[in-house]
Amino acid sequence: MSRSETVWIVDDDRSIRWVLEKALQQEGMTTQSFDSADGVMSRLARQQPDVIISDIRMPGASGLDLLARIREQHPRLPVIIMTAHSDLDSAVASYQGGAFEYLPKPFDVDEAVSLVKRANQHAQEQQGLEVAPTLTRTPEIIGEAPAMQEVFRAIGRLSHSNITVLINGESGTGKELVAHALHRHSPRATSPFIALNMAAIPKDLMESELFGHEKGAFTGAANLRRGRFEQADGGTLFLDEIGDMPADTQTRLLRVLADGEFYRVGGHVPVKVDVRIIAATHQNLETLVHAGKFREDLFHRLNVIRIHIPRLSDRREDIPTLAKHFLSRAAQELAVEPKLLKSETEEYLKNLPWPGNVRQLENTCRWITVMASGREVHIGDLPPELLSLPQDSAPVTNWEQALRQWADQALARGQSNLLDSAVPSFERIMIETALKHTAGRRRDAAVLLGWGRNTLTRKIKELGMKVDGGDDDEGDEG
Repeated sequence: MSRSETVWIVDDDRSIRWVLEKALQQEGMTTQSFDSADGVMSRLARQQPDVIISDIRMPGASGLDLLARIREQHPRLPVIIMTAHSDLDSAVASYQGGAFEYLPKPFDVDEAVSLVKRANQHAQEQQGLEVAPTLTRTPEIIGEAPAMQEVFRAIGRLSHSNITVLINGESGTGKELVAHALHRHSPRATSPFIALNMAAIPKDLMESELFGHEKGAFTGAANLRRGRFEQADGGTLFLDEIGDMPADTQTRLLRVLADGEFYRVGGHVPVKVDVRIIAATHQNLETLVHAGKFREDLFHRLNVIRIHIPRLSDRREDIPTLAKHFLSRAAQELAVEPKLLKSETEEYLKNLPWPGNVRQLENTCRWITVMASGREVHIGDLPPELLSLPQDSAPVTNWEQALRQWADQALARGQSNLLDSAVPSFERIMIETALKHTAGRRRDAAVLLGWGRNTLTRKIKELGMKVDGGDDDEGDEG
């Protein structure tokens, strides 16, 4: 960007304004800062910058209010919306309001600078967008993790579109919730959302489920039945586990996507429908295509826009927030007081593998609500199967916290005399680690541990450790 280009920064947080000012000025941009949207609105009547980067929630008028005013008066002026409230509503409202981009805090300064450059570069291509109202909140989709922010961005960008979407993700990650959100934040929001799980329908009933059947089409077809396509007319049809669809049904689906019409089973009159397709799978469709188990042409029809839902183990920072949400919801359903996780319990949950993803965490919270005796949930209050699971190999940054978790679990299992086993284990681990770092040199390892060499040798013998002789015959206690 050249020095003549101006960026306005709008945020009630002085530190955010300062950081952005310095970063943008280093790139040769001229900046002007405002602590509220009101000041920007009055200034816009006399002057217009090249780019505006604004917080979403501030005293007085919000960033969305400012965005709406700019869309009306300066539709080609790109606006980047920042927010510390990294939720789906913020992302969708920003994109629906016509924001150039959505930037969740805390952000990388280089990323912010890059966005500003890109916003200015594409300013001439921006079209004025009508401001759409914020739609029904979807509180079940929770996520501060960067991977979930990408999902929110995708939903926001697609909020003005009827385009076909393919959702990928392991079982239990929340694919249907994302499909619901895509529908609710789309032009079809007031029309039906119909879901069908391919894996749950017997093969011989699948075509009847999808396309319906005429009266007398087969034994037991006593009446005309409208299939899921007709039920979803004008709205969205969500086809879950699309990878399990039989080959002959894949062929019929491809024709519907191409022609927008189909025949009911046993029918001779074409039925025209206007349906948006959202498909989902936990399988790798490319692999199925290469194996001849999924039609390549259908794959390309479905794979227009793809959204990947991360595993729970890839968004561990969201686990405490998700758990709090699920515990609150379970308490409401059962009309009881919500349980509260101890900090060490949260840490323990964050380090579990969670093969069942968010669904497994939700079921765990239901179990806790019913089975935990006190209001505060200790590690020992968790389901037994979680206590026997190995913790994931994420780097341990707080050994005291890990020790506390171990002691809590051991006491919950009824163990006693913990120090008799803990202290020797502690010393053994420290000695092994020190020797590893010194390539077996005991004198150097003793220095690392704060011992004399003879003390280290004695401890090795007391603990019955089998280690190389190293420099065992060198020096004295010292």
